[in-house]
Amino acid sequence: MTDTNASQSREYTLEDVSVVMGTYNEEEAVGTVLDDIDRYTEGRAEVVCVDGSSDRTPEIARDRGARVVQQRPQGYGVAVREAILTAEGDVIVTTDCDDTYPMDRIPDFLDLINRGYDVVSGDRLYHGADAMPAFNRLGNQGFAAVASLLLGTRVHDTTTGMRAYHRPLVREIEWTQNTGLSAELLLRPVARGYDVREEPIDYADRLGETKLDPLQGGAEILGSILKVCAEERYRQFFG
Repeated sequence: MTDTNASQSREYTLEDVSVVMGTYNEEEAVGTVLDDIDRYTEGRAEVVCVDGSSDRTPEIARDRGARVVQQRPQGYGVAVREAILTAEGDVIVTTDCDDTYPMDRIPDFLDLINRGYDVVSGDRLYHGADAMPAFNRLGNQGFAAVASLLLGTRVHDTTTGMRAYHRPLVREIEWTQNTGLSAELLLRPVARGYDVREEPIDYADRLGETKLDPLQGGAEILGSILKVCAEERYRQFFG
């Protein structure tokens, strides 16, 4: 097991947390999400939004104290990777900006990082994810089955947007995927023996319209899973 937490000399607090997200035309939900983050982190966490919006999303985010990094739209993974690498906290929490994820669980995720986990990954499917469209839910179950088979390790929700990471991990791994970054952010740490915990979370109806075409996006995510798993297996056997 790779243990990036082995050198941790103190218990992290909410001041050590950075909550990060990529945002793209989410003015309907961004205020609610940021208000929830502020409430459940007691206003102590850094918030980073990497934004490519043409609506009021960045303005709303700045008004609520978020650090906004603007870039031209290049896709989910480009934005989230930039947000992760921009964040300054020792504990980095990723989330989406559509109000589907439970921000009240941030302190729980922080506690699990303090208990020694390198990654805490929110498992939406554990409770059934009834708010998720049936097609998407079936696809996510399929992604997890394929990834589990290829890695030889059981994973349950490869594409969840809510995770917590011990910062050294995200600096040590080179992230290469775009649409499939959410899967890569779980699969590479699992394959490399980091201490990963999948933690059941609730999942709510989204605010605003989804930006991801389920067929095209699903194909790209599956391609990323196959590529990442193949690369990691090669790495294990051939260095």
